[in-house]
Amino acid sequence: MTEPFFGPEGRALCAMIAFALSITAYYPYLRDTITWKTRPQRASWLIWSVLSSISFVSQVAEGASTSLVYAGVQCAGTLIILALAWSRGIGGFLHPRDLLVVFAAGTGLAVWYITEDAAWALAISCGISLIGGTVTVAKAYWNPQTETMSFWIISFLAACFGAGSVGMWDPILLMYPVYLMVLKTAIITAMVLGRERIAQGGLPSTATRCVSVPAVPMAASAAVLAARPHAA
Repeated sequence: MTEPFFGPEGRALCAMIAFALSITAYYPYLRDTITWKTRPQRASWLIWSVLSSISFVSQVAEGASTSLVYAGVQCAGTLIILALAWSRGIGGFLHPRDLLVVFAAGTGLAVWYITEDAAWALAISCGISLIGGTVTVAKAYWNPQTETMSFWIISFLAACFGAGSVGMWDPILLMYPVYLMVLKTAIITAMVLGRERIAQGGLPSTATRCVSVPAVPMAASAAVLAARPHAA
């Protein structure tokens, strides 16, 4: 049996902190998305919504307790942002790449059903979702102004405490928060490098390169494009 490195009180404290940080993190992201400042990448949030749902269900199946608090908030938050991304995000839904991710997630669920081992569904989904997350990493570098830095920083801290809420070395329960730590570190790094690039004279990428606005009303599209700096 795995020896816990946190007692019940420690796990509960980590879960409470992870919950509070997650709620705090989603507020500025939702606010900025509603006001058109942040533009969620639709494909990435679709992928993350599938993964967070699988993670929550697999942790329930594995008998998780305190760590379910963090997984539940992540699942709810990603689904809400996915819904907002429909009208306020960028990129498309269900490109061939995205269908591959959904297919991979379905394969993981099928293997879970056959083997009765939730690790398969979670491992396959995490691996594919890391690849899918590169779309947002690229956007964070080329268009750092379309992401909310505070969300990613606070979410990283929440993932750290989410891992702590597991309280023991359990690869299945730790897989999801560790995956989120890696992903959020990559996005934060991309935003920092992107801001440095722009500060040194580089411009945000054009709409055709990274940011498209097919679902934005005409007036809002004009305002976004008018606010974008143009090369001389």
